[in-house]
Amino acid sequence: MFFLQKAIRIILGSVLVAVGINYFLLPFNLLEGGALGISLIFHYLYDIKVGLTFLLISLPIFFLAWMYYRPFFYNGIHGMLLSSVIIDMFYPLREWGAAHAVSPLLSAAGGGVLIGIGVGFMLRSDISIGGTDLLAQMIARKLKINSGVMIFCFDILVVTVGSLVLQSASILLSVTTVLSVGVTASLLVAAPSFRRERLHYRNH
Repeated sequence: MFFLQKAIRIILGSVLVAVGINYFLLPFNLLEGGALGISLIFHYLYDIKVGLTFLLISLPIFFLAWMYYRPFFYNGIHGMLLSSVIIDMFYPLREWGAAHAVSPLLSAAGGGVLIGIGVGFMLRSDISIGGTDLLAQMIARKLKINSGVMIFCFDILVVTVGSLVLQSASILLSVTTVLSVGVTASLLVAAPSFRRERLHYRNH
């Protein structure tokens, strides 16, 4: 039952992340933080699949986790693999999003909230989709600093660079997405009715 519940949360969380990216972010060239944000930058510049790029970025990081921080590896590899596949499977939603989107600001906030729900839902079962968030956690553990601060710094760096590289990308809207993801995921994980996610918070 535990493994079935965990599998359901991985699938549902990955679907929510995929919808948030494809339906809300892609139509307006919006960015997210971390490895997903880097993947979006490559997609906007070279039309490379977001999920595939995310997978290629994450694999070396998971190799480091396997070598030095095995719990991080085990708690993220399945979420990362499934999320990468589902993100690309849901790419056709981009056309629907472009046709029905209300405004860039609402898409930035709505996409961030949806991604945050998906990430938070997986964090409830000690699951992380990895990427640069995983790298930030490993660095924070090594340096004995707050992992949340390190992750936020990575995210802001990505959206800042992306906004400079992509003329069509708005740093204000992208920061809105990053904040929406972070706040939503944090509230979901910290809600009294949910068990706190040990991996993400034990370094706080």
